[in-house]
Amino acid sequence: MTDITPTGSTADQSENPDAPLLEVRDLEVRFRTTHGEVKAVENASFSLPRGSALAIVGESGSGKSTTAMACIGLLPTNGEVVSGSIMFEGQDLAHLPEAKMRAIRGRAIGLVPQDPMSNLNPVTKIGTQVGETLLVHGMATRKNVKQRVIEVLTAAGLPDAGERAKQYPHEFSGGMRQRALIAIGLACQPRLLIADEPTSALDVTVQRTILDQIDSMTEQLGTSVLLITHDLGLAAERASQLVVMHRGRVVEAGPAEQLLNDPQHPYTQSLVRAAPSVAAVRLRPGAFTVDTATRQKLAEEAFAGHEAGHESAHGPQHGGGTGVPGVGTSGTGSHAASSSERPVAAGQEQSSAPANIVEIRDLTKVYRRRGSKDDFYAVKDVTLDVPRGQTVAIVGESGSGKTTTARMLLKLIEPTSGSMMFDGMDVAALDKAQLNDFRQRVQPIFQDPYSSLNPMFTIERIVEEPLNTYKRGSRKERTARVRELMDQVSLPHNALRRYPAELSGGQRQRVAIARALALQPELIVCDEPVSALDVLVQAQILELLGDLQSELGLSYLFISHDLAVVRLISDYVCVMKDGELVEAASSEEVFQNPRHPYTRRLLASIPGNELEIDEDLAS
Repeated sequence: MTDITPTGSTADQSENPDAPLLEVRDLEVRFRTTHGEVKAVENASFSLPRGSALAIVGESGSGKSTTAMACIGLLPTNGEVVSGSIMFEGQDLAHLPEAKMRAIRGRAIGLVPQDPMSNLNPVTKIGTQVGETLLVHGMATRKNVKQRVIEVLTAAGLPDAGERAKQYPHEFSGGMRQRALIAIGLACQPRLLIADEPTSALDVTVQRTILDQIDSMTEQLGTSVLLITHDLGLAAERASQLVVMHRGRVVEAGPAEQLLNDPQHPYTQSLVRAAPSVAAVRLRPGAFTVDTATRQKLAEEAFAGHEAGHESAHGPQHGGGTGVPGVGTSGTGSHAASSSERPVAAGQEQSSAPANIVEIRDLTKVYRRRGSKDDFYAVKDVTLDVPRGQTVAIVGESGSGKTTTARMLLKLIEPTSGSMMFDGMDVAALDKAQLNDFRQRVQPIFQDPYSSLNPMFTIERIVEEPLNTYKRGSRKERTARVRELMDQVSLPHNALRRYPAELSGGQRQRVAIARALALQPELIVCDEPVSALDVLVQAQILELLGDLQSELGLSYLFISHDLAVVRLISDYVCVMKDGELVEAASSEEVFQNPRHPYTRRLLASIPGNELEIDEDLAS
């Protein structure tokens, strides 16, 4: 690694070396809105010692990012620090004039924001953006700025930094763009680095690489880290101290190990139980049922919580079950579970239904490279089965081919070769009438519920749309079906008059699930359905999917890069790398005895996978 030892950053150190680098006391932040003032942070207090890492954990709306932005003076124009203090090296930043704050921001306090595409200028080369930071803060001159840029990018782990500096953000992968933000955040060798969800959109292997890079650079510089995250496992792995925030307040704080194994506040306990990376037991579909009246009551409570501006932590709860995991992928040496062990979709007879609802053989998708004679194999010779009533997960990094496989099964793109059988029918040979039937029996749930729902439609129209499209029932019957679906996904009927923008992320995903269920499908293809959600909301959606599978006999093809989530929901796991299936076995076998080196690397990259958690709390 290039030497990035600070050359004078200790000159401004506080006179008392034992004093905390950052000390927040009784912080209150308010936002002015059209509906009056909103308290985003209330009486928040914590301290960050020099040379250490502290993580603020909480779901969206908890106030963690607002607290961090207050520390660096980057609150929105309608936000202000009303009271309290933010002491940084003996200086109160809470009410510091902007001119003085600019001298601290970047030079003494660095920032790595969440979304690199929103925080990098798309029309400016990476090297220019890093160079601007160095020049503004006097860390380079016009004569040596190019060399300093190369040094900083190299230190951030970017190979061939000289050439990378000449490229634009769109020419970088997600992980490379995040490294560029790290380079900018640490370019001036700050004493404090605020990392706001720096890896939330990245694959687990890239995530670990990025976090290792931050750890390495901050250790070399002696920089303290304030990490903002909703992932409790990641927080405990990367920080010695945790601060848990809920609805703008600090509800618990202390050493990471202590909070994980002996959480005192109910909200902290719910985070420990919900975080996939610290779960000690696997959720089993069918372990419980919830009657309609209870569902509606829970839904009203959850919706009321959102009306107050907060994501509700209510919803149906799973107990730990002992179901038989689904096995049966061809060519893996596993044996198929007997048909009597598998749930069957409503309306189908056990004797006439094939054991596998989906059978894929040697599926291949080839793309022609522009300006090249070489073809690109997005998917190559993939063979797998989806047993009826079971959950089969396809995992892998971005670019592994998992989503392409799912899109071919949904007939959104055509395969180059291979076969796909659905309920004994060749998907490629379906005529118009059969394809119409296929579209009703196979439904997708996509990653981003906001972009997959029409923002101009009410929730009622969104859920009812498939029924209208396929002319299911009378107007009165469709209205009744929509309300039945809202009950199934634990959403209140008064949400039907709302629009997607008026719902939380978790509620929008419940709407997407309700729409997918409208036509009573037998197979649902879930493409990263919880990756954009906080851990508590994520747990609710996973539990909902498991409950619906138990009630309706649904089969799931679950696409994810998050092995911690896959462990909670899947019966069977297929691991893809570079378009090929490298391992396929039951979920228990993959997680307890991974055979392929790539699978072992994925498992080793799960945040917090080596944490020791009290089983009573994680179950």
